[in-house]
Amino acid sequence: MLPIILSDEFVRVGLAGAGEARARRAALLGEAGIKLLAVDPQESLPDIRILFVAGLEPEAAAALSRRARAAGILVNAEDIPELCDFHVPAIVRRGDLVLTASTGGQAPGLARQLREWLETRFGPEWQLHLEEVGAARAGWRAGGLAPDEVSRRTRALVSEKGWLA
Repeated sequence: MLPIILSDEFVRVGLAGAGEARARRAALLGEAGIKLLAVDPQESLPDIRILFVAGLEPEAAAALSRRARAAGILVNAEDIPELCDFHVPAIVRRGDLVLTASTGGQAPGLARQLREWLETRFGPEWQLHLEEVGAARAGWRAGGLAPDEVSRRTRALVSEKGWLA
């Protein structure tokens, strides 16, 4: 597994599906700032690189996944692991701070428990912490400090503030 953070600035993302499952997936992607292209399973695939499928009958999801893969599109079909080229981890979002937990699809319930645990330890104040560290880092970098010194100062700042104590 290789976790990545995806920006739709460079990669177009589509969503096909129906019902509550599609709505949940749309909400998840919307929270990440992803601009989705609606995909009709019966029509030609748009110019996308990633396709999320949620709420389709297994046969329809499989047919759409085959077409997408043949076109070089990565597929994630909710709750159908054999149709997934990648998994979406459990996510805790605090502004631009994104914490994830994944079990590689083996134990989604455990990933959910880990997400809930992280939510209790990383509250909304972490967006402000991130902004403070980001501003300090920008200043250090602008001052010409080497990356290892910036890293050392970042650790020292977090320790001094006691954020991870």
